[in-house]
Amino acid sequence: MGFSELLGNERIVRALRGMLRRQRVPSAVLFTGPRGIGKFTLARIFAQAANCERLPDDACGECDSCVRIARLADPAPLIEAGLTQRGEAPDAAEVERTPLILETHPDVWLIVPDPVRLRNPVARPMIRVGQLRAVQRAAYFQPQGRRRVFILDGADTMRWADADLFLKILEEPPESATLILLATTPDAVLPTIRSRCLQFHFAPVPAGQIEAFLKERRGGTAAERTLAAQLSSGSPGAALSMDLEESARLRRAVLRLLEQSVAGEKYGDIFAATAQLAKQERESFENILGLFYSFLTDLLELSHSSKSSLPRNPDLRREVETLGKKVNWEWVSQATSSLDTLEGRLRRNIGRQLGLDAVVASLSVR
Repeated sequence: MGFSELLGNERIVRALRGMLRRQRVPSAVLFTGPRGIGKFTLARIFAQAANCERLPDDACGECDSCVRIARLADPAPLIEAGLTQRGEAPDAAEVERTPLILETHPDVWLIVPDPVRLRNPVARPMIRVGQLRAVQRAAYFQPQGRRRVFILDGADTMRWADADLFLKILEEPPESATLILLATTPDAVLPTIRSRCLQFHFAPVPAGQIEAFLKERRGGTAAERTLAAQLSSGSPGAALSMDLEESARLRRAVLRLLEQSVAGEKYGDIFAATAQLAKQERESFENILGLFYSFLTDLLELSHSSKSSLPRNPDLRREVETLGKKVNWEWVSQATSSLDTLEGRLRRNIGRQLGLDAVVASLSVR
């Protein structure tokens, strides 16, 4: 299917196809946007198009290069195979000596945050120095096909001290290789690296397009597809993988915690709830923080107009409106500032529950 496989963000697709057509491909590109927006899909399609044996500016999907690179679309079995090969309980030295590299074509590497172990992965997988050194060495190899492409998914997880390794590549970029960094926001990447990349930020896909996409890809009723599209915040991947029942349960837990903090309930009850959200949920803590932001955004809109459609949590409108009567704009501003502070401190490895405890404890309106 090639570039037509991507939903939305046609402007970025046109720019990349033009670069391939003119054979003026940059050495480093930064894709930013929320989870599921299409960053990885576009990076993989670009790698196919840059090595397609039939088309100069797209992926035919049928030649040997396209077929092999397409296997990266589902990295889970490749990650499992890599971790199994390295052993169940590698020490820190072994993790660096045997970096996790996903490769289905000699010219295309996928680098993902290393979970270290298969059965008991670390809480915060990250791109490690061994992976970066492997890329640093391989970037200057001549491609067997047209172009070497290195996709770094989760580039914002690398330690900033380790990220300096990248500067050596970017300061003297190889002519026959492109590094594609994927991150949630530009600010999550080291500024000296960000400034050396051609940057593309992915815009949310309209809800109507996501609904049509869901109708083709998954079952369910029209109402369920509409709700999934609204809750996805413009991310087709998030909408496709969404469990609506689990989403409702988790969002209710977050909303309940906000209600407890506003009511000034006993700290023991509040801290028990933060422990559940910080340590015992399958969803990542970063995504849980995103749920807090979604409710604060709805509350902010309610503080300006009671006619807000609450597009982020339409199925919990009554509960959000009830909470909105107990808080004001200043409370929402303070809560947002506290979450911003917590999000920044997470990069310095602060305890997640402790940080969330501090946020909710500061929100009582007593």
